[in-house]
Amino acid sequence: MTDTPLDFGDPADLDRLRRDFRAWLAGHPLPERRPDEPLPVFLHRWHRQLHSGGWVGLDVPERYGGRGLSALHQVAISDELGACHAPGIPRIGYLAHALMEFAGEDQRRRWLPRMLAGDDVWCQGFSEPGAGSDLAGMSTLATRHDGHYSVRGQKLWTSYAQYSGLCLLLARTDRGAPAHRSITAFALPLDRPGVTVRPLRAMNGDDEFCELFLDDVRIEESERIGAEGDGWPLAMTTVSYERNALDTGHISKYGLLVERLRRVARDRRGELPDGLLSEIGRCFVDYEVLVAHARRRTAERLGGQAAGPESSIDKLLMTRTEQRLYETALKVFPGELHEEGGELFGDYLYSRAASVYGGTSQIQRNIIAKRVLHLPSLSKPPNPGAT
Repeated sequence: MTDTPLDFGDPADLDRLRRDFRAWLAGHPLPERRPDEPLPVFLHRWHRQLHSGGWVGLDVPERYGGRGLSALHQVAISDELGACHAPGIPRIGYLAHALMEFAGEDQRRRWLPRMLAGDDVWCQGFSEPGAGSDLAGMSTLATRHDGHYSVRGQKLWTSYAQYSGLCLLLARTDRGAPAHRSITAFALPLDRPGVTVRPLRAMNGDDEFCELFLDDVRIEESERIGAEGDGWPLAMTTVSYERNALDTGHISKYGLLVERLRRVARDRRGELPDGLLSEIGRCFVDYEVLVAHARRRTAERLGGQAAGPESSIDKLLMTRTEQRLYETALKVFPGELHEEGGELFGDYLYSRAASVYGGTSQIQRNIIAKRVLHLPSLSKPPNPGAT
């Protein structure tokens, strides 16, 4: 089993960073979640605690509020958090990288330090009811006027918008141009007149996802990120970082459960139902393949290579690993299925969404076919009724 997913010639200072972080964590343990405290409020307290110790935005330049270290240092902290069962690093890295690449210098200096500190909470307005995570089908429209835009449309699956102050919003600015050149990004304050946020409660009881209604919302030109038409490459940059399992801290979390299953397979070999040992073996293989791909992406980034469409492969692997892992774990530990508030059962329920959030599995396969394998598009079948 891979004991240290990041062990590929780690720089010497990485060990020091890990020791410093463990020492800080010993003196600043994870706070207790208060009764009835919404999860995002609790996670925001944790975010600000981590930032107070200098553990947020390690790979963001110092002039924008980070520490100017490498991607490897950032994922090492995610690895440490997962290994001690703590919530992951605040999920802002993919937004920060998109802003660093596309926002103007004034915008970076205005938004990034406050984002890293947790002073401003951001959400992501990409998916829509009629298009899902297929950005090419987006219909939200931003019409340009003298010095501002008027935005009309609807977003869906916007995570924790009810707790956010700003939204990284995508909208079309040219209905006649191809999708790849007609989508523009904006930083939308969610207290702007015309914005309505409506939370949706999921089957696990969480109201993470929201609908976002935009009724002739005014957005200033100074709130546009990059040029008109930059929204598509900005979105690709955002989701590419969002899909790396090392960035999100999922690797170490999966590793702990794989190790737990491996011990059961060794200690209860004669007791387990037929076939379950094979399922545990498949979980092990899925995990090791995911680790190898995540290490490869991290090495590419350290070499200066921008995140690209290959991250869709990682997203599919992460989805397969997570869903098979929790499904198998509930078969091995059936008692946790019935424990009220059991973490394993909650993780199993959430894993079912893995094939939807961050871009559906169908979208990932389309990206791989078109942009990685360069396969031709299928021709539409002839219409027998056509003349």
